[in-house]
Amino acid sequence: MFIDTAKVTIQAGRGGNGTVSFRHEKYIDKGGPDGGDGGRGGDVYLVGDTGLTTLIDFRYQPELKAKDGGNGEKRDRRGKSGERLLIKVPIGTLVKDDNGGTIADITTIEPILIARGGDGGYGNAHFKSSVRQAPRNRELGEVGEAFTAHLELKLLADVGLVGFPNAGKSTFLSVVTSAKPEIADYAFTTLKPNLGVADIDATSLLIADIPGLIEGASQGKGLGDAFLRHVERTSVLLHLIDAYQEDVAKAYATIRQELAEYSTDLTTRPEIVALTKVEGLDHEIVVDQLSRLQAVVPAETPLFSISSAAHQGLKELLRELASCVNESRTQATQQDQDEASGLPIISLTSKQQELAWQVEKQENIFLVTGARIEKFGRRTDFSNPHSVNRLRDIMKKMSIVYQLERQGATGESNIKIGKNGIPFSLLEQ
Repeated sequence: MFIDTAKVTIQAGRGGNGTVSFRHEKYIDKGGPDGGDGGRGGDVYLVGDTGLTTLIDFRYQPELKAKDGGNGEKRDRRGKSGERLLIKVPIGTLVKDDNGGTIADITTIEPILIARGGDGGYGNAHFKSSVRQAPRNRELGEVGEAFTAHLELKLLADVGLVGFPNAGKSTFLSVVTSAKPEIADYAFTTLKPNLGVADIDATSLLIADIPGLIEGASQGKGLGDAFLRHVERTSVLLHLIDAYQEDVAKAYATIRQELAEYSTDLTTRPEIVALTKVEGLDHEIVVDQLSRLQAVVPAETPLFSISSAAHQGLKELLRELASCVNESRTQATQQDQDEASGLPIISLTSKQQELAWQVEKQENIFLVTGARIEKFGRRTDFSNPHSVNRLRDIMKKMSIVYQLERQGATGESNIKIGKNGIPFSLLEQ
């Protein structure tokens, strides 16, 4: 079954907790702290797999979670790191969040990190110093990143075949490539996109047969809106038109309108138009149909007449497609280089962003935000007064306590750290 959309929950592993422990060995008096750190939670990666062509597996596995890190142990033993989760998806899979923002675009077989595991918490051995010989505080492991991922498969191809049902797209693909799509003399024979590789001269073209479009496809009629997304990634569009159409000009204009209503970008995509099934027609009729098309097709668009069954005009068409694809790739590379050589962007360094914080008063709540302080808040064991006092000392050193007091916060004030609302009090424990 061909499935090109799926919704899954991604959860990276939680970091293990640090441990409070002291050495208790024979002949060793007043053993020092030896609580180990927690292990790091497992990361989640997506990796493109050329052998996959559908997202159907994710319909039966909607929750994907990496392993948690192990807790620290005595004798300074660090907890085991959680095993990473490697998720295989088809090449061309787009990963979006609930707001429609793009998280990752899987276009290669290189693994892409999409959810980072939580750091493990420090054990009490980590806090030993010359003035603190017996620390009793430890840190909790951080929760791994989690989100709902909307997977959307968009086929990556050099050439996308578009046109009405029965325009000859599947027959063309079966003749010029080794693909074996279903072919029959009725509308909507193709119920899923098919891919094939066509060899011409010293190059190869990856061609995608998109299920037939009809008028209103962009609004959901027929099968079109379910598969139009697969046209978006193609470098060149090959528009096939049945020579037996009563009005070939209208057929061309209708499909162009559907593409434009789905995405205006598709109307600027390089295009080649081919009149199909010409083997049984008189030369005069073919010329007349081509002239009707020339009246509506842009002047720069190449126009061909072909017969897939009779292998007529295919080599010339494939050579033109190869030329267009090569030119499209060259332009895309040049555009990337132009964008890369633009004006430099001045921004805070990652270190500056990590250390930045702010205090904002919202009605009766004082909200403290900032990457570093929120991280300390998440790792604080609030059931352990030694850990809470350590967090307070950190906030004093970062001048956050000073800013809170400056804005009117007292020991009775409602103070929260981060958007998750970690409670904090200025009162010493």
